[in-house]
Amino acid sequence: MKARSRIIAFFLLVFLLIGLIGTTSLPIAKDINLGLDLQGGFEVLYQVEPLEGSEKEITEEVVSDTTDALRSRIDVLGVSEPSIQIESGNRIRVQLAGIEDQSSARELLSTEANLSFRDADDNVMLSGNDLAQGGATATFNQEGQPIVTLELNEPGKFAEVTGEIAQKPAPDNVLVIWLDFEEGVDSYQEERLEADPKFVSDPRVSQRINSPSVEISGSFSVEETQNLAGILNAGALPVKLTEVYSTSVGAQFGEQALDQTTFAAGIGIAAVLIFMLLFYRFPGAIAVVTLSAYVYLILVIFQWIGGVLTLPGIAAIMLGVGMAVDANIITYERIREELRTGESVRNAFRAGAKSSFSAILDANVTTLLAAAVLFYFGTSSVKGFATMLIISILASFLTAVWGSRLLLGLWVWSGFLDNKPGWFGLSKNKIHTKEENLHITDLTTPYDRFDFAGNRRKFFAASLALILAGMVVLSIFQLNLGIDFSSGTRVEITSDSSLTKDEVESFVESAGYPSDDIVMAGEDSSIGVVRYVDDFSQSEIDELKAAAVDEYGIEPNVSTVSPTVGRELAQNAMKALAIAAVGIIIYVAFRFEWRMGVASVVALLHDAFFIVAAFSLLRLEVDITFIAAVLTIVGYSINDTIVTFDRIRENMRRVKKVETVEQLERIVNTSLRQTLTRSINTVMTVFLVVLALLIFGAASITNFSIALLIGLIAGTYSSIFIAAQLWLVMKKRELNKKGPIDIEKKEQESKWGSDEPVV
Repeated sequence: MKARSRIIAFFLLVFLLIGLIGTTSLPIAKDINLGLDLQGGFEVLYQVEPLEGSEKEITEEVVSDTTDALRSRIDVLGVSEPSIQIESGNRIRVQLAGIEDQSSARELLSTEANLSFRDADDNVMLSGNDLAQGGATATFNQEGQPIVTLELNEPGKFAEVTGEIAQKPAPDNVLVIWLDFEEGVDSYQEERLEADPKFVSDPRVSQRINSPSVEISGSFSVEETQNLAGILNAGALPVKLTEVYSTSVGAQFGEQALDQTTFAAGIGIAAVLIFMLLFYRFPGAIAVVTLSAYVYLILVIFQWIGGVLTLPGIAAIMLGVGMAVDANIITYERIREELRTGESVRNAFRAGAKSSFSAILDANVTTLLAAAVLFYFGTSSVKGFATMLIISILASFLTAVWGSRLLLGLWVWSGFLDNKPGWFGLSKNKIHTKEENLHITDLTTPYDRFDFAGNRRKFFAASLALILAGMVVLSIFQLNLGIDFSSGTRVEITSDSSLTKDEVESFVESAGYPSDDIVMAGEDSSIGVVRYVDDFSQSEIDELKAAAVDEYGIEPNVSTVSPTVGRELAQNAMKALAIAAVGIIIYVAFRFEWRMGVASVVALLHDAFFIVAAFSLLRLEVDITFIAAVLTIVGYSINDTIVTFDRIRENMRRVKKVETVEQLERIVNTSLRQTLTRSINTVMTVFLVVLALLIFGAASITNFSIALLIGLIAGTYSSIFIAAQLWLVMKKRELNKKGPIDIEKKEQESKWGSDEPVV
């Protein structure tokens, strides 16, 4: 009866989970804020500087006031969920997703809004200070035309001004309203002849006006009157705003990228689920349930914290699937090992769950370290990627460790799985009897003939040769630095049909912006990437965008980076890698020993170098998302290495005392053989995800996917053939120098809470 109730409880939990996901996932997904790269929009980083001729110091209060003024202007635009952040160095980052008229929005944000009322000879009659706070209102006149009304502080002063102008003969009896009038450049007498004059309005004054209300009328649209009222109410910015970084994404491109990457996510996750079902049978089915819960939980948390989902963020969800699968694989492999020694299903489940916990914990914490460093030093979409990766790690730990054990435990303790090794993907001829009294280290593996430790010099030599080749490649080709690190302007031109390099080159020349640096996204590609050394001004960006829309019908994506920001991004990238490495050494030294920490970091540097060398050889662009990919691989590589070291530590404790080098080599070989299946299966699941990203994902994350793919291969190689062998070399020196190693004396096992499986 109790057994039946456990199975009933299992199905109730699963059905409740399916019902919850099925009824709430779509509304939750719709409420998640999409980033610029998924719905279009623009991002700009302003350097806050004093106005020319002003002695006012830029303080935190001034920057805060400027931020408030920008926020007031954005409210006029009607942008949902705008992001305005104050950053170090007196900078303000503004992100406006989903906005259609990017040019007008940028002009609205950056203008100093220097309002002046002048006569026909350009003499100042009134200034913006004469306008009452919040006194500008967008409304309609009696004829139904859009107008702006102004409330002034001193009606008497306005009466004097209008009385003076009314005495002038026509057509000079005008009160010209200017915004950002430039002395020596602008002239009413010249501008009045233009079809589109620079002044806002030039109402004729025929008599003295005693009313405190002024009406600005003209050939305005409703949107133009709203923008003008917003500028005037926000007041003159107390500073000058200089763009040091900007990026813009067309709405059509964003929608296409979202569709492509979501489809890639579906393909990748489906492939992982099929793999788990085929390889692990019933536990694989449990993993399918918990992975579904994992994806749902991520969306819930991300929507709850008001996060902004970007393309790299979707990639982080998919990569988090690999992390969650890894936790399941580690547990399932340990259970299968215990079953092979003749243990009952219950004992195998208990022992496998307990022994796998420390490896899962350490692997997740080290990956979390890399993600935290990436969040701290990252900007924009990279910070979004790091946020999603952190959430993914925490969610995967909750679902894959606690959730999987809970659901599988209900079946195990029901007794239904007793004497059914086939349900765990094991054939009966691989299972020994209990009487043989075997330990998992006595079990055979498919890799028993391979001497990992004995061939370490060959592995070191192979890596050294590849490193030297990589150094030669770097010295010859160097890195193809994107504008994130080299500064300049990057224009991504998109067409509905395929483009050739010659066509793109011809277009930019005809638009007046020729470039020698043009790269197509691939053969028969519809995307051409054009780079310029100079960082374009707002007017240059607008002109190039307009030309591209006329030519191809699609607004291009444009990014500009100033030399200052480029240097800072490069420096922050190096800091991020260095701090992540130090953090990993400290953690691994604390949880294991310092030699394992050093070996882990050497393996990480090994992996990072190969990604860099491969990008140099393939002439792929190195941008800020490349750093995100490298740090992700750092997390995965350390994950794989930690699992191996955890098994080495376990086998060392079993031996208790190491007296010879041969014993050390045997421990390393045994540990690698035991964990190799897990390493291969884990990298296979992540490989499937990355491959789906590469084939079906948006073009803007192609380089990101390539970096992950190269890093996965290098990371798996270094975890198996470099890290463990390097530790062996250092441990061998300790043995030769200090004599036999007493494990019980040397290491006291840490207790990090209960890791017993939930029943």
